[in-house]
Amino acid sequence: METYDRNVPYNQLPPLPPATELYRDEEVLNKLMTASRRLAELKGLASTLPNQSIFVNTIALREAKASSAIENIFTTDDELYRSLSYQEDDYLEGPAKEILHYREALWKGFQRITAEKTLTIDTVVDVYREVKRTHDSIRPYQTEVAIKKRGWGSLVAETVYTPPRGKGVVEKKMADLLEFLNDDTKYPIDSLLKMVMAHYQFEAIHPFRDGNGRTGRILCILYLIQKQLLDLPILYLSAYILQNKDDYYWKLNGVTGALLWKPWIMYMLEAVSQTVEYTTDKIIRIKNLMDKTRVMMLENSLPVGRMDIPKLFEQPYIRPRNLLSDKIKSVNTAKKYLSQLESLGMLTKEKVGKEFIWFNTDLMTILSD
Repeated sequence: METYDRNVPYNQLPPLPPATELYRDEEVLNKLMTASRRLAELKGLASTLPNQSIFVNTIALREAKASSAIENIFTTDDELYRSLSYQEDDYLEGPAKEILHYREALWKGFQRITAEKTLTIDTVVDVYREVKRTHDSIRPYQTEVAIKKRGWGSLVAETVYTPPRGKGVVEKKMADLLEFLNDDTKYPIDSLLKMVMAHYQFEAIHPFRDGNGRTGRILCILYLIQKQLLDLPILYLSAYILQNKDDYYWKLNGVTGALLWKPWIMYMLEAVSQTVEYTTDKIIRIKNLMDKTRVMMLENSLPVGRMDIPKLFEQPYIRPRNLLSDKIKSVNTAKKYLSQLESLGMLTKEKVGKEFIWFNTDLMTILSD
């Protein structure tokens, strides 16, 4: 039974944390233990790689695509990779541009959280601005924002939730949320549990006019990095949410309407556990593909010593100039090596705009699964 009027701004949104009895029981603690262990294993696996950053772009691209799909911004993998092979943002259109903005927002947030070691309102706003490519900030108190139910006929424009509104209301709730996340002395709660609780709170505050879902999912990853549960933004969290989208919104609403914290926390911890396994599988498969690439190059007498193999895996597409280094000093030499890999069936070449670009088709397959 609802404890609030969904047509009225939810200014009585309680601050975090919720009452202990609403979430802390043996079932939650067991789920938390499993999610924490798997997250630690993922961090450990990533740390054994010679260059962790080669996976960030590829995993971030999948996260960007899935997170955008949750907001009903769809594109096919093929369309996405070919669109993103353009270097200039101006050449991108539609969903591909939205996805690129998400990925850039993730990178920008990662750089800030790495430098500042704490989550600030400036970082939150910067992430949002990058997601939406806007100069907008916290929504003004006079702006009337309501979450509408999508549908047809009598369901059109039905309000399902009205976030807090009023002079200084959103700003105060965001300040309280960031204090909850950053002050472990005042709020001595497991960091993973904090992330789960804070994700609900951020979506309920709904601090921006639009883009709150994508911004909120980026903040989850940044907080895990801040608390050293991850070193890099390689957790593909949106995969589980996309596959269980209705349940995601149902449980969000359950917290708002009836303070049903436990189902929400259980859902999000399961999301962490399953997407850790998914991400781990991606990393292992990409690493194996790198090893096979090296073996095939050696078997066919290709210049392994001159070719920086990880560069073939930084994106699903490769430009010749991306391979330039102290060992490969000309674009023509890079093209020659890429053509040799193409002849072995390891890459495919297409003309995009005015230049030829080589696609790592096996990597695209792994990312598309």
